[in-house]
Amino acid sequence: MTPPTYRNRPTKSQGLSKLISLAVGIGLGAAVLMTVASPPMSEPASKPASASQTLALPAADAAQGALRVLAQLNPASYDILGWAAGTVGGQGGRIIRVRNLKESGPGSYREAVEAEGPRIVVFEVGGVIDMGGKNITIRHPYLTVAGQTAPKPGITVIKGQTNIATHQVIIQHLMIRPGEFGRAKRSGSDQDGIGTVGAPGGAHHVIVDHCSFSWATDENLSASGPRFEGAKPEEWRRNTSHAITYSYNLIYEGLANSVHNKGEHSKGSLIHDNTNAVLLYANIYASNQERNALFKGGVRAAMVNNLIYNPGAKAVHYNLVAHEWVGHAPQTGWVTLVGNVYRQGPDSKPNTPLFALGGIGDVELFLQDNLAVDDVGKPLAQTGLYTASQARILQAGKPYLPDDIQVFPVQQLERELPLAAGARPWDRDPIDFKLLSDVAESRGKIIDSELENAHGYPRYAPTSKAFNPAEWQLQDMSPKAGWGSLFLPAVPH
Repeated sequence: MTPPTYRNRPTKSQGLSKLISLAVGIGLGAAVLMTVASPPMSEPASKPASASQTLALPAADAAQGALRVLAQLNPASYDILGWAAGTVGGQGGRIIRVRNLKESGPGSYREAVEAEGPRIVVFEVGGVIDMGGKNITIRHPYLTVAGQTAPKPGITVIKGQTNIATHQVIIQHLMIRPGEFGRAKRSGSDQDGIGTVGAPGGAHHVIVDHCSFSWATDENLSASGPRFEGAKPEEWRRNTSHAITYSYNLIYEGLANSVHNKGEHSKGSLIHDNTNAVLLYANIYASNQERNALFKGGVRAAMVNNLIYNPGAKAVHYNLVAHEWVGHAPQTGWVTLVGNVYRQGPDSKPNTPLFALGGIGDVELFLQDNLAVDDVGKPLAQTGLYTASQARILQAGKPYLPDDIQVFPVQQLERELPLAAGARPWDRDPIDFKLLSDVAESRGKIIDSELENAHGYPRYAPTSKAFNPAEWQLQDMSPKAGWGSLFLPAVPH
C-alpha cells in the first residue's frame, strides 16, 4: 500500500485528506481559501468597549495585504511557527538515543535533554518514564525532542515537571502527566507539565507541538519568567519569555484540590506578566477550572483556533494584579482571540463569558469569529468583567498576530480539531482517547486526583525498537516516507 503524501516542512501545502481518512475513517474534503486583514506589528489603535460588546474585525485593507487560511488542520506537525519563526531546535546536531525508561543516568531521557550542544533526542524505547517527583530543567539551547520516533505506545512522562530555561527548543509528541501520586493535600511541591521559566535574556524561540498534558498541580502548559528584569518595559519584555508557540496540544484535567498550597489549582495555561509574542494555536483545553488561558499584566499574545470545553469558573481571562505591580507603571496588555470555540460543560459556571477582565490594568482586545455557547448550545457573552476597578477592555483596531498566521474556519473547528490535536494521533493514548470522547459527548469533569480519571497512570509494558536515521528527515524529524506513513495500518508479518 502506498503511503499518502504529507508535508514534511511547515511551508508546504500538500493535501491531508487521505491521511486523516486513514486515521479516523472519514475524509475532510477540499481545502478552503479565506482572507483576513494582515496584522500590524506596531501598537494597535484602540477605543473603550463595553464588557458585553462583540468586537468585530475591520474589513481587509488592501494596502496591508491578506493572510491565507487553509481549511485543513495538521495531525502530525506544526504549520504555523508564529513569532517563534527561526526556531531550529537541534537541527544539525548530534543524535542522542534514549535507550531506557529510567529517571536518570546513562541512556535516560533526563541525560539527553539536559546535555549540552545542538542535539536531536530520539527514542529507542516506548512506555512510561516515572520521574518520582523530580523535575527536569533544560538549560542548554538547540534541542529537538522527537517523541514521534518512539515505538508504540510512545513516551509518557509522569510525576515530574519540565522547565525550559533556554532558547531554541522544539518538543513534539510527548505525553506529560505530573499528578499528585499519593502526596498529602496542600503539601506543596506543585508541578507544571511544561513551562518556560527564567533564563538569561528570557526563554525564547520555543515550540511545543502535538503533546498531551494532564493532571498538573500547577498549570499544565505555561510561559513564565521574571516580571520586571530591567529598567524599562521594553527590557521587561525582552528579559522574560517571548517568541513562544504552543500548537496542537491537549491541555486538560489540571488537578483542583490537590497538593498546591493555595488549595484549588486546576489551571490550563498561565501566560505570565510581560511575556510577549506568544501564540496559542489549535490547542484543546478541557476540564480546567481556570486559565484557559490566563494572560497576566502587560502580556502580548494571541489565541487562534483553540477549543475550550468545560472550564469551571473562567475560560480566557486577563488580570494585572495590583499588589504584584507595586512600584511599576501598569502596562496595557494586547490580546487577540480569533477563530476559537468555547463550549460549556457539566462543571462550567453559568453565564461565564469567553473572555473576562479582572484586576486593575487595561487590555486591548481584538475579537473575531469566536463561538461561545453554553451546554445546550445557547450563545454566551463574548466579554465580561470580574473587577470593580476602572480597568477597561479597549477595542483594538487591528489584531496582534504573527505574519504566518492561518485561520481554520471556526464552524468546522470542533469537528476536526479533535482529530489533529494531541500526541501521536496515529496511535492514540487511551487517556487522550477518553478525553476526546468526553468532549464530544459533553461529559467529563474537573478532578482532584489522577485516581479520579478512569485510567489513572498508564502501566504500559516497555517496548523497544532501534532508531534508524535513514528513515527520518533529520532537519525536521519527519519520516522520509511522509507523515502519512505513520497513519497506515500495521502490516502483519
